[in-house]
Amino acid sequence: MNIDAAGLTHAVIVAGHSILRRYSDFELDESWYLLDFQIREAPCYVGHARAGVEAAAADPGALLIFAGGQSRAEAGPRSEGHSYHTIAHTQDWWGCEGVARRAITEEFSRDSFENLLLGICRFKEFTGRFPAHVSLVSWEFKRERFQMHREAIRWPRERFTYVGPNNPPHIEQALAAEERARKKYAADPYSSGEEFRAKRVERNPFRRQHGYLYTSPELGELLGHAGPELFGGALPW
Repeated sequence: MNIDAAGLTHAVIVAGHSILRRYSDFELDESWYLLDFQIREAPCYVGHARAGVEAAAADPGALLIFAGGQSRAEAGPRSEGHSYHTIAHTQDWWGCEGVARRAITEEFSRDSFENLLLGICRFKEFTGRFPAHVSLVSWEFKRERFQMHREAIRWPRERFTYVGPNNPPHIEQALAAEERARKKYAADPYSSGEEFRAKRVERNPFRRQHGYLYTSPELGELLGHAGPELFGGALPW
């Protein structure tokens, strides 16, 4: 089934968090490759996929992008983005079958900053243009973090919508960790320091490299910007 890119102006990006172990019983932890802190989060991931589908269904000009790379060696060369797409497909798109014709994956992002920026790059790669509007689906407790990412890439506030359909069951632990993460992003908004780089290496066990420098050459300087100062170069938005 070919996807017609004509008329698509809205990127709906769903940030992935894990990879499927088996293609059934998606709300069970046993169906996912989970880290210790992700126990009992499986139903929430299904909720994120559904929220993305419903957001795309509400706008016929939306391209749904399930984002997230091949982040776990034990999962083999399967990605977070493909896992979420599989859920939506298996669930018959929750009655929004038309979204299937406007749904793709982004399989190189390794963290939340890259979910946003590389998700935009993937939209450009697929449609040949940058989106007029971006909606980002992830945890509600990460709402402020993604606003920080939006500011780092200087994406206009009025052209950004955040969708936080749920929070993990262990929200107190998540909030404490998120407060620490926001402080790190405040000091290193492009996540280019040693700690962030180490995490990205760990989350790229198959040594994959995206081609967005070729498909989005307008973003070459931004993609290579280390900060911590705000990127001041030209941007296509």
